[in-house]
Amino acid sequence: MTENYKKIIKIVKNGPFLVYGGIPLVKLIISSNDSNYPYEWIEKQVYPQLEEYALCRCGKSENKPFCDGNHEKFDFEGMETASRESYLSGAKEINGPELKLTDNRDLCNHAGFCNRAGGIDYLVLHSDDPKAKKIAIQIAGNCNSGRLVVWDKKTGKSIEPDFETSIAVTEEPDKGVSGPLWVRGAIPIESSNGDTYEVRNRVTLCRCGESSNKPFCDGTHIMIGFNDGDESILKE
Repeated sequence: MTENYKKIIKIVKNGPFLVYGGIPLVKLIISSNDSNYPYEWIEKQVYPQLEEYALCRCGKSENKPFCDGNHEKFDFEGMETASRESYLSGAKEINGPELKLTDNRDLCNHAGFCNRAGGIDYLVLHSDDPKAKKIAIQIAGNCNSGRLVVWDKKTGKSIEPDFETSIAVTEEPDKGVSGPLWVRGAIPIESSNGDTYEVRNRVTLCRCGESSNKPFCDGTHIMIGFNDGDESILKE
């Protein structure tokens, strides 16, 4: 049995994400800049602190983001198809003068932060410019899926945001959809067969039920117009 003090997310076969260890749950929304590019995350809501809770994975709960058992009613097929390989094994590298970028496209959830200011590839290739370097670091840190990681070429170390251990329910009003669950601060995720995925500072988990890279988000929520009922995603 999972000990209450241990922070962990356990995946139930064809069922929800079970969260243990009193992990804080918040809601974050994407805020865009004047050019309509995703720019930053804004905290919208903090949920009541719970020691244990279950988060919907099928997209059918009427009590989102929490599970209400509807995965059984709708015969949810939640087979985990994501690779068990490490992040770096599937990442390509782009080397700039002061930064290196690693990019694992298999993790992309199409949040869109990487398109700002000419694109992160361009910014890394021009990272001897202090402004370009700063924006590249910001963009990579806002990439909630963890697809993009920038590295300091002098130290050889990754430049990662210092997240509080938490899970964020995300909303993407720029696209008119509800986004994935953003797992922050190196929380272990245990698969339904008992294996543990690579522990990383930031990953995104599918909560619309339709990703082809379960348990991770692949951006399908955008194509299907996933809406968890939050009015902030409604476009005018």
